[in-house]
Amino acid sequence: MSLVTAERRRLALPAAEIVRFGIPIALGLVLVAFSAAAPGFLTVANVTGVLVNNVALAAIVAIAMTLAVAAGGTDLSVGTAVDLGSLAFITAIGAGQPVALAGLYGLLAGIGTGLFNALLIARLSITPFLATLGTLFIGHSLQQLTTDGGNPVYVPADRIPAALAILGHGSVLGVPLALWLVLIFGVGAWLLLARTRFGREVLAVGTQVEVAIHSGLPVRRILTLVYVASAAIAALAGILLSAHVNAYVPYAGNAYLLDSIGAAFIGTSLSRNRRPNIPGTILGVVLFAFVTNGLLLVGWNFYWQQVGTGVLIFLTLAFAFAGPRPHV
Repeated sequence: MSLVTAERRRLALPAAEIVRFGIPIALGLVLVAFSAAAPGFLTVANVTGVLVNNVALAAIVAIAMTLAVAAGGTDLSVGTAVDLGSLAFITAIGAGQPVALAGLYGLLAGIGTGLFNALLIARLSITPFLATLGTLFIGHSLQQLTTDGGNPVYVPADRIPAALAILGHGSVLGVPLALWLVLIFGVGAWLLLARTRFGREVLAVGTQVEVAIHSGLPVRRILTLVYVASAAIAALAGILLSAHVNAYVPYAGNAYLLDSIGAAFIGTSLSRNRRPNIPGTILGVVLFAFVTNGLLLVGWNFYWQQVGTGVLIFLTLAFAFAGPRPHV
């Protein structure tokens, strides 16, 4: 190795360490900018509202998406799993079932969605994009068929159990339950991907599936578990959504789809190897939520808010990926 090459590598490593913190830097700049532009932006009430109403459920769905991305695919049906989990849960509540049993029905709806995806991807070798896109369309049709064309399903006021109110609006040690669940799912998924053999196998499949096959890894089993877990986690987000509003809202899960994809992919910039990771994904969700909230407070039109979020994604990715890549 020449002295010039060695020197370039020595200088590239600190630069790479700086640019991979593009998301935290962008988040810090966003907080500073909007706190100056909108006086109420950094108040306790506003921050708490953003975390509970904009971050919590989106982060859970994004965690589900990150599992699929880590395995080398994507899951366009996470929104469908949210909706089907919500529908099954709220229908059971309306029928007088206990909250725990209704939650099981919602979870099973998500698992069924994941198993269908796994059949298409792991057994029939359909690409994840097309397979989950097909599941998305089928899920839409199922919702229309079971709700008379896509009508909301409400729980009658006299059938709302106390446990449902706790699930949707409760808190532990002063912290909303939804944020505790984000912490639990986030830590659990991070440990799974970063600290377990299964997580290493998932990342191996996502990096080079052919190499994983020739190495003897059970790729079909891994993909099946990944897509079942992804849909089940998304369904749990649907259950929490229903508990929060005491209703099933048709196609509400679609609102989380694009943000979950964006958060999972820009979250890779936080990894030294540019791999999907849970901390980066959650930071991406937080970044999106505060940008949207800040633009709302300064009076931007909803459509321009989407433009602002898109530009921010480009800038964050440009900063994180334009620098020299680290040598591993």
